[in-house]
Amino acid sequence: MDAIYTAVATANGRKGRAVSSDGQLDLKLAFPPALGGDGAGTNPEQLFAAGYAACYSSTLGVVGRERNLDTGDVSVTAEISIGHDENATGLALSAVLRVELPEHLQNSTGRKLVKLAHAACPYSKATHGNIPVDIVVQ
Repeated sequence: MDAIYTAVATANGRKGRAVSSDGQLDLKLAFPPALGGDGAGTNPEQLFAAGYAACYSSTLGVVGRERNLDTGDVSVTAEISIGHDENATGLALSAVLRVELPEHLQNSTGRKLVKLAHAACPYSKATHGNIPVDIVVQ
């Protein structure tokens, strides 16, 4: 792959800070209460959810424009869960993408765009076969 852009960030664990090389991202990290923390900061699952939602939403717009379709105000909510893996030997992730399509795409065309976006989104490609991803069209 020829990189077009490379994001660089450094973190020092789940209880510390995450900082991007350009300083645009500088976040306090903390374990969420569900994992025994105080929740006084963001966590990797929230960051992953935000990135996946933004990327998928953007990709949905791209595949729509490629087909001369206005995707309008598409909204994607990503839910990233962490829990014990199948063997209870460690932790694993799962994802649910909740896609809210504008009224004019609440049909088979909109559902087709959602599938095409899932095939094209870099986050979806990265998770394919690695974690379960469910897509709910609303």
